[in-house]
Amino acid sequence: MLQAMGVGGATATIAGCAEAPTDDTAETEAQSLAEQVQNSTPNEVDVDTVAADPTDVPDPIDRDQPKTHDITLETTEVTAEIEPGVTFDYMTFDGQVPGPMLRVRQGDTVNLTLENPEGNAMPHNVDFHAIYGTGGAAEATHVNPGESASVSVRMEYPGAFIYHCAVPNLDMHISSGMYGMILVEPEDGLPEVDHEFYFGQNEIYTDKSTGTEGHHAFSMDAMADENPTYVTLNGEKYAYAAARKGPLEVEKGDSVRVYLVTGGPNVTSNFHPIGNVWTEAWPNGAIESQPDKNVQTMKVAPGSCFVGTMETPVPERIKLVDHALSRVARKGLLAEIDVLGEEEPDIFDPNPNE
Repeated sequence: MLQAMGVGGATATIAGCAEAPTDDTAETEAQSLAEQVQNSTPNEVDVDTVAADPTDVPDPIDRDQPKTHDITLETTEVTAEIEPGVTFDYMTFDGQVPGPMLRVRQGDTVNLTLENPEGNAMPHNVDFHAIYGTGGAAEATHVNPGESASVSVRMEYPGAFIYHCAVPNLDMHISSGMYGMILVEPEDGLPEVDHEFYFGQNEIYTDKSTGTEGHHAFSMDAMADENPTYVTLNGEKYAYAAARKGPLEVEKGDSVRVYLVTGGPNVTSNFHPIGNVWTEAWPNGAIESQPDKNVQTMKVAPGSCFVGTMETPVPERIKLVDHALSRVARKGLLAEIDVLGEEEPDIFDPNPNE
């Protein structure tokens, strides 16, 4: 189908999120393909979940010499439930939203291969904000179904950075799940903590109202109006809240580091831990900067990341939310962490008169 429509390897990409496509014909053909996929007969659900496990975080770096990594990402188009009874056609890296968290060290070399399986309908690529190079490697990794492409890059600067698909209609691809985080640790590493959790926020634009049962097709019009049907952590409504796959659990006194990548494509996160505070917060994932201290809410723009730590002196349920609270109450954004242990009434006493 791609070849018949003339969408080939020379299709223009958006380089570094800034350089507009120069091939108007390719752009029009890519738009036509996106609309055909959007309006096609819905697929049957073929995976139980796309929500990335927040505990699936690579181990901290514990070495003082550079290393070479061979990393393969597969672009996977799947149908899954946003919430029970509501299905959607996702585009993903490795079948999850956000894509896998990658963890390397400043000075490491990454040999990256992007694979686009034959069964997919769309061309894909990947733009890494963590690397020097045209389009963050988007042009070099542009692959049609049945193709793969490889690049080799050295990680020159530390921080937490987004990676995302950057073909024409990149906003549709990102909204459908094609984004993730790469953490480039500084040479001296990061301070040790007891737990690390990984989340991604993005909005999903569909042709039906939130909660309407059945299959939801992607809505280009809703996206153009920036009127999302869902705003989620890890791609599904309340994915890691207690009512679904959560809550996550830690012990009282544990230190917790949270990573957030905001895929967007349009909405800025206002990331807040209800019942807690970001003891240390690194805006924009700039982990070599001095952290902000005791921050209640952090803005995390689309195309950026956040790294923050929390202390857990009392047992409680921490609710991770976007403090644009209609997104929590109406659109599906919530994750929960239970802090387990004995009460600490000197710090918090829920029953002072008993």
